[in-house]
Order: sequence, then structure tokens, then C-alpha cells
Amino acid sequence: MQGDNNLKSYLNLHLIVFIWGFTAVLGELITIREASLVWYRMLLATGFLLVYLLLAKKKLALPPKAVMKLVFVGFLIAIHWIFFFKAINISNVSITLAMFSVGAFFASVLEPLFYKRKMLWYEVLFGLVIIAGLFIIMQVEIKYLGGILAALFSVFVGVLFTLFNGKLIQEHDSTIITLYEFFAGFLFVSVYLLFDGKFTPAFFQVSTNDWLLILLLSSVCTAYAFTASVNVMKRLSPYTVMLTTNLEPVYGIILAYFIIGESEKMSVSFYIGSAIILLTVILNGIIKSKMKAKE
Repeated sequence: MQGDNNLKSYLNLHLIVFIWGFTAVLGELITIREASLVWYRMLLATGFLLVYLLLAKKKLALPPKAVMKLVFVGFLIAIHWIFFFKAINISNVSITLAMFSVGAFFASVLEPLFYKRKMLWYEVLFGLVIIAGLFIIMQVEIKYLGGILAALFSVFVGVLFTLFNGKLIQEHDSTIITLYEFFAGFLFVSVYLLFDGKFTPAFFQVSTNDWLLILLLSSVCTAYAFTASVNVMKRLSPYTVMLTTNLEPVYGIILAYFIIGESEKMSVSFYIGSAIILLTVILNGIIKSKMKAKE
């Protein structure tokens, strides 16, 4: 019975990672600009999560000190998503997702600083290998340099909010935390759009096709994927979760090629560089898992 539950959780995790990969494809298909897209995404995802929490009859109140921390993390999430979709708009899905493989490297650099521990020798070595993979991609895809830099910044900010969330989730319900963060992010983007003069009648004139894709993005790819991932991660080992989530760029790049088409076809050197990055990240996870097992 336990084996069946683990298999079900493992298959659910693959579905969630597949959905995350599809998020980038939606970003390419939706025609509105990145800040506007994040505004709609955070607004609707907040609504979906609120309905879920009310139906689950969970208490939403949190201490003021915790709320202040969540407001800051919500700002980071908004910035992360804006630059994620910006990277897709000025390059393509394949470039953006290949850069997201670097997230594990950023985490290995920032985590020791954040949790005040020593950096391990193999983290430095793998970091150099990942930089080599990035160099290969940049050499042949220099026309996408703007998208590469935007994606790397998005990944960096994403790792920051993940590290902050890692501490907050230990103290509060993860779904309630996300509700606060999404709403705070929505408010930050609202203020930005207001001062930038974007709230015009044209802003709210969204095509039917875009509305359908935004609803899919905010419900299935955001509210559902998050709540489902939290439940699945409770049943599987961190090692299994880490290895599986590294497949997100693979799923996304394959989906982009078949859905979007020729514009997602990259050079051989791009795929070599991406493979070097992905394999290095997976190897890093395997070594870390074995080191922890020996402790």
C-alpha cells in the first residue's frame, strides 16, 4: 500500500514538473506584456488560493511580524516572475529554461551565506563547470544575451525567495504563506503599473484567447501546482524531488519545440551547453544525497 502511494506521489510530481515547464510556453503564447501578465496572474492565483483556504476552513490570520516578512517575499516573487516572462519575450522559452537550470548553482552559493555554513569543495567545482556550460551557450546564442541576463536575474531572485520561504514554512502553513505573498506581490505590481500610467482602458482589454491562457496559468500552473507540490513533497524524499524538478527545463523545451515551432529550434552547441548544466546539477544532487546519508 505504501509503495502504491509513493508511486502515485512520484507520478503526481512528474505531472507538476510538467505543468511548471508548460508555464514558460504559456508566457510565450500570451500576448500581453510581462508586468501586466504578472498582475493578472497574482490577482487570480490569490483568488483561487483564497477560495481553497476558505473551503478548507483554515485560519488566515498571521502575526504582524510574519506578515511583514511575507510582504518582502511577495515583492521578490513578483520581480522573479516579471523577469522570467521578460526573458521569454526578448529571447525564447528554450533559452529561459536552460538558464533556470543554473538555479541549483545559485542556491549552493547563497545557501552557505544564508545559513552560515562552509561552502563545499565540489560546489565550487560544479559551479565552474556550470559557468563553462553557460559560456558555450552565450558563445553561439549571443543574439539572446538580453534574455539570458534577464533569466539569470530571475533565477537569482527566485533562489532568494526560496531561501526566505524555507525558514517561513517551518513556522506557518505553506498555503497561507503563499496567499499573503501572492497578494503582496499583486499590490507591488499594482503600484508599479499605477505610477507607470499603465492602468488605461486598453490595459483591461484582453483578448478571449489571452483570458483563457491567463486563467490556465493562474489556476492550474500556479494555485493548483503549488498546493499539489506541497502535498507530494511531504511523501517523497528531498532527493527524489530534487532530481525530478530538474526535468522542468527538459519538459519545457520539448513542449516549446512542438507547440511553438521553428523559433524554438536551437544550435547543437546550445543543447550541449544545456546538457552540461543539467547533468552537473543532477550530479551535485546525487553527491549531496550520499554525503547526507553518511552523516
